[in-house]
Amino acid sequence: MKTIMVNKAGDVDVLQYQDADMPNHCADDEVLIKVMAAGVNPVDTKVRANGLMFDDAYPAILGCDGAGFVESIGADVEHLQVGDAVYYCYGGLGQKSDAGDSVGNYAEYAVVRAAYVALKPTSLDFDTAAASPLVLITAWEALFDRARLQSGQKVFIHAGAGGVGHVAIQLAKLAGAEVATTVSSAEKANFVKELGADLVINYKTQNVADVLLDWTDGLGVDVAFDTVGGEAFKQLIPAMRLYGDLVSILQFPEDTDWKTLRVKNVRLSQTLMLTPMLKESVELGEHHAGILEQCAQFFDEKKLVVYVDETLPLQDAKLAHEKIEQGHQSGKIVLQMHMDEMEA
Repeated sequence: MKTIMVNKAGDVDVLQYQDADMPNHCADDEVLIKVMAAGVNPVDTKVRANGLMFDDAYPAILGCDGAGFVESIGADVEHLQVGDAVYYCYGGLGQKSDAGDSVGNYAEYAVVRAAYVALKPTSLDFDTAAASPLVLITAWEALFDRARLQSGQKVFIHAGAGGVGHVAIQLAKLAGAEVATTVSSAEKANFVKELGADLVINYKTQNVADVLLDWTDGLGVDVAFDTVGGEAFKQLIPAMRLYGDLVSILQFPEDTDWKTLRVKNVRLSQTLMLTPMLKESVELGEHHAGILEQCAQFFDEKKLVVYVDETLPLQDAKLAHEKIEQGHQSGKIVLQMHMDEMEA
């Protein structure tokens, strides 16, 4: 099978398009997926550059997000059948299958822990399905599992035109919240307005905290979801409501104004959707699959969209990583496999 393999950490040149043996064994709790498409995420570029998250993992296949067909199932797998179209976030961090094969989705086939896998929304093609899992789970865990977002609350979401941000806007609106977000251009402002954003802030020309305080009559937002970190995180502190929730997908800056956060009684949370994979938790993997199942219903009811900015063939993984690292991407980049079959 064709894969993108890495043998060490480094720049995009470590991504090697090559042949590898197709996995031919499923443990009792695994499924073999014929991968039709793989989403490319910023975490992929970080793992490539900084190293894998498991020991003795090289050579390895990257890629957390995938979508495809179930080719075979383990003896204990009950919720999936051969031939099912599925989507999932599993692999790409240095994991190995029960047989010792590297698990990642920059490949034509992948062996995946079945607990993490959900049926693909019937209304989505494989490209869009593959673009969805990581951003859906990240946004869901931040807004609902951490911040406990409620109808009627006012929520701020950083970088609303980005992969996580554009999903978070829609999920917050589905929950009945009012949503403010940041963008860097008029084009991106129009994009997030179409998604339902109530307040759009151009962070290049406006003071985010001042605008949020004006929007909330000086009270501050109930929930803030930080996907940027650093100075952007610290600038949110004055705009937090008393007893509000501030959630970040990044580490808190060392020079954070902890005193103000404490006086305001702001509840701080960090969310890392990779935790179930890093800790190899079946229970948490099932929770992730449950999120994908609920979002599949939203997709099929036309209440949720994931924007795919660009599709590329598997062999162009280097280009995909370069585009991600340049930043300012709206929506997602997807790698395609079995393109001859997709075109037929």
